[in-house]
Amino acid sequence: MTQTDTKISRRAPHRADHVGSLLRPAKVQAARHDGTSAADLHAIEDEGIRGLVDLQKAAGLKVFTDGEARRAFWHYDFMGMLTGLDMKQSSRSLPFKTEHKTPPIEPHLTAELDFPADHPMIQHFTFVRDLVGPGEGVAKISIPGPSALHFRTPTENIEYAPYLDQDKLFHDIAATYKKAVQAFYDAGCRYLQLDDIFFAYLGDAKQREERRAMGQDPDKLIESYAWMLEESIKDRPADMVIGMHMCRGNFRSSHVAEGGYDAAADAIFNHTSVDAYFMEYDTERAGGLEPLKLLPKGDKRVMAGFITTKTGTLEDPDWLKRKFDEASKYVDLDQMGIAPQCGFASTEHGNAITEDDQKRKLELVVNTAEAIWGEN
Repeated sequence: MTQTDTKISRRAPHRADHVGSLLRPAKVQAARHDGTSAADLHAIEDEGIRGLVDLQKAAGLKVFTDGEARRAFWHYDFMGMLTGLDMKQSSRSLPFKTEHKTPPIEPHLTAELDFPADHPMIQHFTFVRDLVGPGEGVAKISIPGPSALHFRTPTENIEYAPYLDQDKLFHDIAATYKKAVQAFYDAGCRYLQLDDIFFAYLGDAKQREERRAMGQDPDKLIESYAWMLEESIKDRPADMVIGMHMCRGNFRSSHVAEGGYDAAADAIFNHTSVDAYFMEYDTERAGGLEPLKLLPKGDKRVMAGFITTKTGTLEDPDWLKRKFDEASKYVDLDQMGIAPQCGFASTEHGNAITEDDQKRKLELVVNTAEAIWGEN
C-alpha cells in the first residue's frame, strides 16, 4: 500500500493543538455515577462541554473538542456504538503500570461490523461545531483508529465466525471506518483525529513478544494497520484534514508500553495519507527523534508531544525550544507544530493533575507555538 498519489494540499490547521481529552468537570463526573437520569446527564454534559470549550478559547487555542466528556474511555465508547461490536464484562483489566485497575470490560465481535447512521458521536461532534463561532477556529473530534478494534479484541472474543479470518476482519474494519469518515464529513467535520496508538505499542519489545505468542507477526501487523488506516481515509473529500495520535497508554498518569517509533515510522509516514501526527515525546519511553527523518517533505506535519499530561510540572519554555532545535535536525521546522503528548483524561478518571495544571499546560502549548512560529 503506498501513499495516495495526490496533489491536494492538506495541512493541520494550526501550530498549537491538543490530543482531545480534558479533565471531566466535577458535575459531569458526579452525574455519571449518582443515578442521574439520562436526560439530566445529557444536559449536565452539555453545560460541562460549554465550559471546556470556553477553557480552550481562553487558553488561546483555535482547535476545539468536547474533551471526550461524554465518554468513559477514549476508545471503548465509540467501539461499543458500532454495529457488530459489543462491550462485555471481563475478568481482565488493561495492564497499566499502576495499582489502579481499569474497569474490566472488553470488546466482543458479535456480528458483521458497520458504522450506524445514528452513531451518537456524530451528535457529539455537531454540538461542539455549533459552539465555534466564525473566525474562532475549528471543531475537531478524536475517535479510536481502526487498529483499536483489532488490537483490543482477543481472539476468544471473536464470536462472529467469519472474523476468525483476519483478512476478512481487516477489510470490514476498514470499510466501517471509511463510512465513519464520510459520516463525520457530512456532519461538517473538516478535522478528524484517529487515535491509532497501537503503532507505538508495537515498538515495545514486550508487546511485540506478546503478539508473537498470539501467532501474530508484529511487523506484518504494522503493515496491516497502515493498510486499514489508509483504506479508511484515502477517499475523503479534499478539504478534510486527518490527524493521527500515537502514545504508549494513558490511565491515571500511568502507561503500558515503552519503545521508539522506529518499527512503525515508514508505515505511518509513507504508507498513509495522514496529515498531522500527534507523537508522544515527553520522556525517554518514546525513544529518539531519529524516526522523524522519514517524514516526507511537503504538507505533512508532526505535532510534537514534548509537553506531558501525566504530571502538573510545567515544562521550561527554553527547554522546549531546545527540543525543537534537536528535532529540526531530522525534520523541517516548518513541518512541525506542538501539542501535549496525550490527552489529559483518556478515561473518565483523569490524570493525576489539577484543572489549573491543565489550563497552564494548554497555555504553554499556545505560547510555545507563538514563540517558535509566530502563530498558533
